[in-house]
Amino acid sequence: MNAPPEKITSGTHAAAATWANLSPLLVEIRARRNEFSRAQKIPKDIVDRFRRVGVYRAMAAKRFGGEERTPADFCRLVERISEADGSAGWVASFGDGARYLAALPDDTLRKVYANGPDVVLAGALFPLQPAKRCADGFIVNGVWPFASGSPEADLIGVGITLEDDPSGDLPRVAVMPAEKVTIRPNWDVIGLQGTGSHDVVVSDVIVPEEWTLIRGGPPTLDGPIYRYPAVAFAAQAHAIVGIGIARSAIDDVIAMAETRASITGAPMMAERGYVQLEIAKAEAMLRSARSFFYEATEELWKEALKGEVNLGTTTLMRLAATNAARQGAEVCRIASGLAGTEALYSTSNLARAMCDSFVVAQHAALNEGTLQSAGRALLGSAIQQGFP
Repeated sequence: MNAPPEKITSGTHAAAATWANLSPLLVEIRARRNEFSRAQKIPKDIVDRFRRVGVYRAMAAKRFGGEERTPADFCRLVERISEADGSAGWVASFGDGARYLAALPDDTLRKVYANGPDVVLAGALFPLQPAKRCADGFIVNGVWPFASGSPEADLIGVGITLEDDPSGDLPRVAVMPAEKVTIRPNWDVIGLQGTGSHDVVVSDVIVPEEWTLIRGGPPTLDGPIYRYPAVAFAAQAHAIVGIGIARSAIDDVIAMAETRASITGAPMMAERGYVQLEIAKAEAMLRSARSFFYEATEELWKEALKGEVNLGTTTLMRLAATNAARQGAEVCRIASGLAGTEALYSTSNLARAMCDSFVVAQHAALNEGTLQSAGRALLGSAIQQGFP
C-alpha cells in the first residue's frame, strides 16, 4: 500500500543515506524495538549506524564535511526511520541539531567538527536555569528534563539565563562535552520509551561564552539552510516522526486484515464494513497531513533559497507540523482500535504506535498551544516570543 517517499539525494558518496543502504538498518531496528523500550534508549551500535548512514552529517555544513541537505530530504530520512520505530526516529530527528550549532562562532564550529561532521547533539532547553558569569565564561548548574538522545550524545546543550543578557528574550544554550553532564535515568513513560529522554544534571561546569549560542538567533554560517528558521525546522523534524509511526500502524492493520479471522465466527477483518470505512478515513487523513507538511516545507525552502523568509510561510510550516503530529496520533488511535485485542499487548507494534504518537503530539512545539499561536498569526493578532 505504501509507496516509499521520494529518494533521499546526497551531494557526497561517503555515508550517503540512500534507500539501498538504509534498508538493512531499518530491518534491524524493527527486530530490536522491544529491546529499545526495555533499555529506555537507542543503543550505541544503532547510533553509530545512524552516523554511518549520514543522519548527523545531513544538516552539517559542507565546509566541515557535511551535506547541507534540504529540510524535506532530512525529514524523509527521519520519516523512514520512524516507520521502523518511533523512538529510533525521534533520536534520529536530533540530526537537526547541526542547524542549531550553526549559531556558534566560527572558531568554535571548527572545534566541534574537528574530527568529522557526524557529531551527535542532545540536550534540553527548558526550564532555563540561571548561570553566573566568571572569568572563563559561565558557571552552569541545574537539572533539565526530557533530554532525548542524551545517553549516546557527543555534546549536550542546556538552556540558561544570564542577568543583562544582550540576547534579549531569546534563550541561550550552553554547549558542553557529554562527559561533563550526569544523566539521571528516570525516563519511565508510556510512549517513545526508547528515546533516553532522561534528566540531565550539570554541576559547576564552566562553559566558555564562545560555546554558547542563541536559539533562534542569527547563524554564523551563510547559505539557504541557515536562512531556514531553526525553531520551525526543529518542530517539523519532530512532527514527521508521527507521520512515520502512523504509516507503520496503517500498514500493520492492512496486513492483519488480509489474514485475520474472528474467533467468534464474524467475517474476515477485511470484509467488515466498519474496518473498510475507518481504514479509508485513516489513509486519507495521513496522506492529507503528509502532503500539507511537505508542501509547506517546500514553500519555506523556496523562500530560503531566495534569501527572504516570510512570517506567513513560517507560520504555515508550524501549523503543518502540528497538524502532522496530531493527525498522526489520531490515525494510530484508529488503527489500534481496528486491531482489537491484538493491540493490547505491550510488545504489539500497534500498542507502541498509539503511545508513541501520543507522546509526539504532546511536545511543546507541537501541542494545542501552537495551533492557537498559528491562528493568532493568521488573523493578524500579536503572537508570543518564539513563534513561529
